[in-house]
Amino acid sequence: MLESEEYCNRVDPNKERLYFATGYGLIQCVKGLMSFEDKDLLSAINHTRHGNSIASAHRKPAPSLAGRLAGYIVPGMSNSGTEWIAQMTPVERHAELVYAESLYEKSLLGIVYSGDWLAFIKEVLNMRTTISIYRQLGRYLEAADAAYVAAHANDDASDGSLEDPSIDVHFRSGVYLGVGLCHLILSLMPGRLLTIVELFGYRGDRKEGLRMLNRAGGWDAHGERSVISQESEGVRRAICDMTLLIFHLVLSAHTFEGIDVNMARRIVEWNLERYPNGVFFLFGAGRLALARSQPQQALEYYARAAQAQTQYRNMHHISWWESAIANLALWNVDASRDWWDRLRDEATWSKATYTYGEAACLATVGDHVGAAKLMDKVSGLRQRIAGKSIPLEKFAARKARKYLAQKNHLILPALELAYVFAAIAHAPRQVVLECMIPHVHQALEELGVLVMNGVNGDANLNGVRIKKVAEKNNRKPRSKAEGKEGYWDDLCLARFLEGVCWRFVAYPDPDAELDPDEKVSASVEEAQHRAETAFEQVFENGHMIELDHYIVYYAHFEYGRLLARSGDKEGAKVQFDMVLSGKPLEVNVGGRKGKYSLENALYMRANAAVDALEQNRPL
Repeated sequence: MLESEEYCNRVDPNKERLYFATGYGLIQCVKGLMSFEDKDLLSAINHTRHGNSIASAHRKPAPSLAGRLAGYIVPGMSNSGTEWIAQMTPVERHAELVYAESLYEKSLLGIVYSGDWLAFIKEVLNMRTTISIYRQLGRYLEAADAAYVAAHANDDASDGSLEDPSIDVHFRSGVYLGVGLCHLILSLMPGRLLTIVELFGYRGDRKEGLRMLNRAGGWDAHGERSVISQESEGVRRAICDMTLLIFHLVLSAHTFEGIDVNMARRIVEWNLERYPNGVFFLFGAGRLALARSQPQQALEYYARAAQAQTQYRNMHHISWWESAIANLALWNVDASRDWWDRLRDEATWSKATYTYGEAACLATVGDHVGAAKLMDKVSGLRQRIAGKSIPLEKFAARKARKYLAQKNHLILPALELAYVFAAIAHAPRQVVLECMIPHVHQALEELGVLVMNGVNGDANLNGVRIKKVAEKNNRKPRSKAEGKEGYWDDLCLARFLEGVCWRFVAYPDPDAELDPDEKVSASVEEAQHRAETAFEQVFENGHMIELDHYIVYYAHFEYGRLLARSGDKEGAKVQFDMVLSGKPLEVNVGGRKGKYSLENALYMRANAAVDALEQNRPL
């Protein structure tokens, strides 16, 4: 990226050429979004605005008022149809495409930078203009290709997939990127927001979006190689590939439909052969390894990504973030703490999250003096985007306040964070069995719960409620532990994390590549039983929760995933529907005010899980 930036400055210092202006603006956009600093965001906004003005100067002039009125009668005179695009020169078509791209970049930066609703609405309206232009360009491309195929239907070389050769590949790749992104973004919107967007005539088709992005590189569902060579590709092909990797490897934590980790593998391998030190594709290789439950291999790729370049320090922060999560998946809490500490010192994207991550690790290893100092800072480090709080930072601030209110006490803070970042889902089963579950059992024993530590012991005893254990021993529960502030929150959280751990022992993540020599001391049936028992404990005691109400809702979601993997799809659907109903579950409604933590993320995941059930995709 540094070479590209220097090349733009050397060849076109004033950024007066169409693609130099927009290319330089894109580089500044990436830098601004990586740093999240006001000066970088403002600089990026100015450069993208300049690129937008250059593109606007090269666009085909809009028709006069009389021409626009005539367009309602004569389609060819309208500026909203494919005929209008067909009348453009190649330069005007590229200017139209670049105008949409730079407007999208400026709007995205403006949404991040803006601090009030008025600026936010203005940028959303610009997004609407961008989507309209991309849709228009996409329809033109389809019409041109269809006309070409029809004209050559009798040719021997015709195979039904011909493309109009008069349209250059660089324009094609830009349209594929824009149309594909619009479809993906709209398909990922929450249901309530999507309903509003659909009133304006915009719908997101995820399959169509992925198909368009795949076309830029020629990826299909079965081939091991890209059918488009380096010599024949469009200039935006690499960005299309990066977008696909983000969808398949990053967004896979929040949605299931369309996710194809094997496709991501092919894209990563092809691009790493071409760019062995390409930072973004090394990130992709690391995320791929993590998705396969190989966190140690992921750490090696992240280390390579950090060593690949030294010019843009903010890119190192991506590696550090991923390394912190990968170390949680290995249950190396000290190493994870080191990465959170580095992020806290240098990175600016989410200081509150970095600080809480380090504090949670310190509390886990017993350094409560250091943890308390950091917890006290978390709430003051929160940021807002478009006047709205970041959900992850809000969660971190709530936990930090709870830690301080409970006199420097939180139960299983690092393991809870590992769940939030899907580190438990991507941990090797040996790590879950030998490190995470014993850690949970230790916490349960501190709460006065009798736990069978042996894997092959009496499985029923592990899930017995405190009350039943007390009855068996003819004595009352340990009142000292039960009387502590937040006792039931702690108990339900420990049981929830216990259920999650056993759930992934029974049924590892569908994309995990298991070690054939791995020896698991618990059978699928035993691990499933223990997971079910733990979740049931959450449901029974959930009404006693005082603060961490999200636990009950997430427990229903994870219990639904467990039932789905065991073959009980009807039972799983019931659990997901309970989450999506919006009704209070076992929670003490009087004690909850407003939304529970990470509520929108759970709605997105539950909706995706319902779709996956209908498509018979493993959860």
